[in-house]
Amino acid sequence: MSKPITIGITQGDTNGIGYEVIAGALSNPSITELFIPVVYGSSKFFGAARKNTEEGEQINTSIIASAQDARPRRVNIINCVDDEAPAEPGKPTKKGAEAAFKSLQAAVKDLKAGCLDAIVTAPINKQSMADIGFEFPGHTEYLSREFGATGLMFLCSEKLKVGVVTNHTPLAKVSQQLTKQLILDKLSMMNQSLVRDFAIEKPRIAVLGLNPHAGDGGALGKEEIETISPAIGEATANGILAFGPYPSDGFFATGMYANFDAVLAMYHDQGLIPFKTISFGDGVNYTAGLPIVRTSVDHGTGYDIAGQGKADCQSMRSAIYMAIDIVRNRQMHAEITANPLKIRTFESKGPDRSYLPE
Repeated sequence: MSKPITIGITQGDTNGIGYEVIAGALSNPSITELFIPVVYGSSKFFGAARKNTEEGEQINTSIIASAQDARPRRVNIINCVDDEAPAEPGKPTKKGAEAAFKSLQAAVKDLKAGCLDAIVTAPINKQSMADIGFEFPGHTEYLSREFGATGLMFLCSEKLKVGVVTNHTPLAKVSQQLTKQLILDKLSMMNQSLVRDFAIEKPRIAVLGLNPHAGDGGALGKEEIETISPAIGEATANGILAFGPYPSDGFFATGMYANFDAVLAMYHDQGLIPFKTISFGDGVNYTAGLPIVRTSVDHGTGYDIAGQGKADCQSMRSAIYMAIDIVRNRQMHAEITANPLKIRTFESKGPDRSYLPE
């Protein structure tokens, strides 16, 4: 019998909709048959949020000291934040941001220790996080630092998968950050993720241009000619099925994205605007390229509806399901890419060829 999957779930900003979408996603008792959830935050705040869910009273919880003590078929909660002061739904506060960071730190610590198979993160407020000294634009960059690898911001749904070359870079700095090597690295990460994490054998990847009309032959910018196309060419030479660069407006307007397994955008809004238009509410923000599995919702803190019982938990539910699927796909990929025909030699019996047909 395989070991059950254990997933850590961070609370996000205390005053946002994090607890509401977590409680909503976990309110169906059957979901805990798929994995063991460990919520990092406050049992007090979780209890308050579950009262706003229709099936909240069906949630069986356990307060534990360590992820190693997590029990199956229950929502396990690790109290790791200061909850003496009441939550202030809808308001960005220092305490709300500090709690979000403590929750993230605790989950990452257990992930590094091997106590978790994956983490799912609830949304944070980037400005509030910056105000408390969080020096990263978002989860992607923080986790890249913590696990010593460059992460790919990869927005995923059943309809569309979009990766971003420059993550949370301000638009004014995108062009100067784009290099052939960076695009090639992100293409390689995306290709590897599609194969290993999503079980797509030979993925087809579309690459968007940077400028209007993909530069229009150099009349509207030369990044496509000097940087993007050479990266696509080298990726193709390396066996990656990469195509483009395509003008982003026509590419999405005509539904051309449906012909590809994933799309690589040059900057944040170029990829996320069409993604959220097509898949909002059911999308997942996945950090590809890391040795660990991390997914998140595709929305923000939702201050405008926090505490009102209006939050839609579907993206959180999708993020949990995707984390489970990716963990399983990685396990399967590791098994099928191992050498099953390795000949083991014994002193008296010689080579073991028991795998051969009689």
